[in-house]
Amino acid sequence: MAVVKVYDQNKQEAGDITLAPEVFEVEVKPEILNLVVRAQRAAMRAGTHAAKTRAEVSGGGAKPWRQKGTGRARSGSSRSPIWRGGAVIFGPQPRDYGFKVNKKVRRLAMRMALSSRLAAESLMVVKAIELPEVKTKLMADVVGKLGLGKALIIANGADEKLALSARNLPGITVQNVEQLNVYDVLRHKQLVLLEGAVEPVQERLK
Repeated sequence: MAVVKVYDQNKQEAGDITLAPEVFEVEVKPEILNLVVRAQRAAMRAGTHAAKTRAEVSGGGAKPWRQKGTGRARSGSSRSPIWRGGAVIFGPQPRDYGFKVNKKVRRLAMRMALSSRLAAESLMVVKAIELPEVKTKLMADVVGKLGLGKALIIANGADEKLALSARNLPGITVQNVEQLNVYDVLRHKQLVLLEGAVEPVQERLK
């Protein structure tokens, strides 16, 4: 059972917290993380690409020249795929790139991602981040004191003041518990859980 220190926003120790082993001490299997991240990335693709087929290219209704007697190859349309300005053979069409991953596998991958951050000592629990006003400079001071580089900060519920203050800081991402996902956890080197978000995360993943 992992016991980690809780810090305030000035990185002064403010107590300890016990993290559920079934959420934060799971054996990490790269193939499962890879599957879920690929599914997330595939779902992000717009899939709006398109190329025109022979049925869609305008023109080409008239036969360019007669079938026989010209010495040239027979041709029925100037919009043939082998002609310049013609159609595209097997061109891309709008499609959905997403594929299904079972809910249990997604939840397992989330537990593995959190466990990997704890095992790498890249997980920090902060009591709270309280800012008097929406100001990037104030948030930058907090980030500096906590020693954060590329970090994902998880809050319990929408914290608009925190999110707006952090959005212009390179490498810093603020999300709530509902937005927590495997891809964002893995692409940030550090994970910061506000103390109020720890229990909801554990309840969601137990």
